[in-house]
Amino acid sequence: MKPDFAVTDVSRLEGGDLKFLIEHFPSPGRDYRELAAVIDSLPSTMDSMLESDFVVERVLDKRNLLLDVSPFLVFNVLLRCVLPGRRTPIERRVINYIANLLALYVKVDRLYRIRPNDAETYEYIVDIIKRASQADAAEQFSAYAHIGNFALFLTGMFPQWIEHRHRFKRRPVDRKYFEDQGGTNYHQAGLHPLAGRFELKDVFLRLAINFDSYGRALNEMQSRFFDARPGSIADPTPRRHMD
Repeated sequence: MKPDFAVTDVSRLEGGDLKFLIEHFPSPGRDYRELAAVIDSLPSTMDSMLESDFVVERVLDKRNLLLDVSPFLVFNVLLRCVLPGRRTPIERRVINYIANLLALYVKVDRLYRIRPNDAETYEYIVDIIKRASQADAAEQFSAYAHIGNFALFLTGMFPQWIEHRHRFKRRPVDRKYFEDQGGTNYHQAGLHPLAGRFELKDVFLRLAINFDSYGRALNEMQSRFFDARPGSIADPTPRRHMD
């Protein structure tokens, strides 16, 4: 079964997302259903829509309400604002992967589970590493990926929280710890046979090599477009631990 994090295309866009993109992208005025039928076969067209100034302005204007579109669309558009450079095929795949990851973690409880329906939850990377050492191949792959995802989310969206805990609450882990664990485990996941089956090898290896760059881009996205007040979309520290 394909893991929920294994998304590297725009397949998570919903019907309302497509309508939103078409209605806020300059077009010849054709019906959005007619245009939608063509878009799936034209990834460069979809890319242009997601990066259109018209779409970006509309998302920024209404982001706190999450519009009537999916979190995947919101995060996909905002990531493109903070990740400069030419959009190669692999870069598009990484953006889609991270946007999907952020959309998954809107439900905070998913952050603490290796797989979405697992009974066990994990709050510390060391416990996930221990679980991986005792797991079968499929769960081991999910554990490696989860550590990478967990570390990227925290370093990207909550750098101040990591620093505060390290400096003032005497926690032993700092940002470098999360970066090292994230990069190492994305590399492990990328080398796993299941990475090839789910077409994630190149995505994981790129995330491993450029973990810090993607983390810094998420820092910029968080500081420019979100706040991290308790209970907001960007608050992962709730109700559980991590004081």
